[in-house]
Amino acid sequence: MNKKILVTGGAGFIGANFITYLLNTNTDIEVVNLDLLTYAGDLANLTALESNNNYTFIKGDICDTQLVEALFEQYKFSGVIHFAAESHVDNSIKNPDAFINTNVYGTFNLLNVAKKHWMEAPFLFKDGCKNNRFHHISTDEVYGTLGETGLFTEKTPYAPNSPYSASKASSDFIVRSYFHTYGMNVVTTNCSNNYGPKQHDEKLIPTIIRKAINNDPIPIYGDGKNIRDWLYVEDHCKGIYLAFKNGNPGETYNIGGKNERTNLYIANKICDILDELLPKSKSYSEQISFVKDRPGHDFRYAIDASKIEDDLNWKADENFESGIIKTIEWYLDKYKK
Repeated sequence: MNKKILVTGGAGFIGANFITYLLNTNTDIEVVNLDLLTYAGDLANLTALESNNNYTFIKGDICDTQLVEALFEQYKFSGVIHFAAESHVDNSIKNPDAFINTNVYGTFNLLNVAKKHWMEAPFLFKDGCKNNRFHHISTDEVYGTLGETGLFTEKTPYAPNSPYSASKASSDFIVRSYFHTYGMNVVTTNCSNNYGPKQHDEKLIPTIIRKAINNDPIPIYGDGKNIRDWLYVEDHCKGIYLAFKNGNPGETYNIGGKNERTNLYIANKICDILDELLPKSKSYSEQISFVKDRPGHDFRYAIDASKIEDDLNWKADENFESGIIKTIEWYLDKYKK
């Protein structure tokens, strides 16, 4: 009998890549994808799965208790992999209430319904929910900012600096509380900046590519020296699956690519590659334009992924130089259609 997994936010960038990876590598798993299809969700990310009998899409809100309970009742999920979140930092500065509602209350709602179905049913109560798992997907932004040295580890104190990261930190703590208070089988992964196919157009790398080929100014916040650790999305998906399948209950695993790059380096690297793949009379780098910095813009993120490497035998297959070429080629195909 197939395991039934609820994936929330599976029409988004990471969620869609993960569902595709999961179903391409497992024939004994059924996925129900619950997604509200807000600005970041796009069913076009999942067209390849439309004929897959192990895949079902349901449009809905994770904050809708009645809907979530009905889905648990109908499908008898053995696991939840929770991607659904408002995630655009700039939007959180302008409209933080949506982030608090979805990221905090939505996570609580999913946990509470899962607890009811996994732990309070009489025939399951003695065993708790050891055969079921709630996997919460989070971000390295909950740790705040780093100086020029050091790495985020699973023991780094939380210090979120934007409404987005504060809402994700809150949801992480709620997940933690359900393990320590109720003994619920949870695991959390905190990732560094993802890149790759299917990312929303507003994010940094797609924006650079799109603006470059449209001959528009390429906007870079501040002086462009902010540093991020870049993780190719398929490497992230592999880490998520390992943590979901083999991670220890109650544990947190950081997933990072060990690819620290400044935003200005990213822009120049993409321009250099475009100069080769799609040459024109002038270098694309001449379109780089510095704009007013984002409020509360964290200087540097970098993850120590030793725990998931050592405990779960995960490793990133892509370095930034190999992953960015794949990414650019995918977006060129999208934008040039």
